[in-house]
Formats: sequence, structure tokens, C-alpha cells
Amino acid sequence: MTLILLPPSEGKTGRARGRAVDLSTLSFPELNPVREQVLETLAKVSASADAHDVLEVGASLRHEVERNTRWRTEPSVPVSELYSGVLYDALGYATLSAGTKRRAANRLLVISAAWGALRPADRVPPYRLSMGTTLPGHGPLASVWRDPLNAALKDVDGVIVDCRSSTYVAAWRPSGAQADKWVSVNVVRERNGVRTVVSHNAKHTRGLVARHLLESGKDPGTAKSLHKLVNERWNAELDRAAGGWTLTVVEQG
Repeated sequence: MTLILLPPSEGKTGRARGRAVDLSTLSFPELNPVREQVLETLAKVSASADAHDVLEVGASLRHEVERNTRWRTEPSVPVSELYSGVLYDALGYATLSAGTKRRAANRLLVISAAWGALRPADRVPPYRLSMGTTLPGHGPLASVWRDPLNAALKDVDGVIVDCRSSTYVAAWRPSGAQADKWVSVNVVRERNGVRTVVSHNAKHTRGLVARHLLESGKDPGTAKSLHKLVNERWNAELDRAAGGWTLTVVEQG
């Protein structure tokens, strides 16, 4: 089965009311010990005087940092509604058909600095934490999550469509047999024969690619068949990369 890896977004949608997170209901319950350790440390850091320095956020995000201290009691939100921003706007989860949402339930996976890995139906509270953060007593979060995610995702055997940034790739990089079906989605803009890397628009395109794959109803078994499916809508190129494949979507103009 195809797995589509998504990054979280800095923007998150909270709720004024609702039940708190129940760790026992989350996907990959084997990650719960690490989740609790990371979140408890995050709560302590967020209550400290140097919270903004550790988390590398500005004073304007004070409310979001304070919310970290209430992760056990803050109303939880389905992951399908939690994240906002360019990629998630392009994905448009709320507008997917019922059948496409059923496929998304098993095929979408968000790699999170606070929660490790989440599926759309999982309910968690909004939080402020990046995978690039170094938490006191834990070290770089990508290193904290690497072994737990390797263990939790070791049985993934389908094509892995990676729409994450390099910061989140550092937390889990498919290896061994999985690497042959690991395809990172890259986006470039071509104008007058010259290609440039795009960042903001790349998120938008990755969201559209994820939506296209879900709506197609198809389950490509190889990187090459994935390339063929994406090529139905975009000009895309597939190349071997270190430890996997790169699918480059070429936008004109």
C-alpha cells in the first residue's frame, strides 16, 4: 500500500472545547513512551524563562508556547483538521470524497516532532515544536525519534511518497528494502530553459500531488509506476538518488 509522508505545519487549528488527548487511542502506541517524555520536557521548557530561545520562536508566539504546558488537558483535534498552511490547503482534506478519505486514513502519515507519527484520525492538541529543536536532556529531536520510528515503520512495504522537508527526513529515512520504493518529491520551476528550486510553491505542489494520488484510487507498486501516475497531470522526472529515488515536478514559467 502506498504511504504518503507529510510534514507538519507551523500553523495549527485549535478548539475551545473538546476532550483531551488519549494516548491509548493514537496510532503506533509503541511510540507513547517517547511521546510522553518529549511532551513532558516540552511542557517544562515552555514554562521556563528561556522557552523562546530553546524553541527558537519569537515573543509573538507566546500563546502557542504557553499552550505546550497544557498538552494533557488542551482540547484535542483530529490531525485531518489540525494542520493548516500551504501544503494542507492544497491537499484540501475537507473537500475529499468519502472514498478518498477512507484511502487517506491509511495512506497519509504526518511525521511530528512532538508525536512521532500520526494518521488523519488521530486526535492531538495543537503544539509548538520543530524537529530541528534540541530539547534539554534529549538532544536533537530527529535523533530522539530515529530508532522509535524505524521500529514502528519497519513493516511498510509499499511505495513511500515523501513530501517532507529535510528536517523531518532526518527523523526517519527508509533504508534496506524500503529504500528502493522511497520517492522524495522535489519541485523546480523552469523558465527559458533555466531551472530554479522553489520553496513556498513546492509545498503547494506537494499537497496537490498527495491529493492526486489519493483521488486516483491507484496503488503504484514501484517508483516507476508512481512516476507514470504523477505524469498524468504534471511534467515529472524520476531519478535515482542516494538511498532511494527523486521525483521532480517541473513547473513552467
